[in-house]
Amino acid sequence: AAAGLAGALAQYAAMNAPERPQARPRGDYRVFRHIGTRWMDNDIYGHVNNVVYYSWFDTAVNGWLIEQGVLDIHGGQVIGLVIETQCNYFASLAFPQTIEAGLRVARLGNSSVRYDVGLFA
Repeated sequence: AAAGLAGALAQYAAMNAPERPQARPRGDYRVFRHIGTRWMDNDIYGHVNNVVYYSWFDTAVNGWLIEQGVLDIHGGQVIGLVIETQCNYFASLAFPQTIEAGLRVARLGNSSVRYDVGLFA
């Protein structure tokens, strides 16, 4: 009976497993920013630690907003708030790779913007 239950649970899990996200191709992104990895970005496992990716996302988005004159970090009244994040990892990165962060506007609302950032090495 236990083997039957285990088999049924495995079948249920397989049928209800979410689809694995697919990486967007480079051509889906309109703007790119070069970002150098640093020695300190690597963790004990020899690849960039997951927390570093989020700093790259901020660098890509805010750098573009500043360059476009939309964000003035020294004298402007507008600030951006991050209310949701998500990150899917498709390959590891490591120092001394140079990263290209691709940026695209995924959704433009009345009071919000959702950006997609893709990292390419």
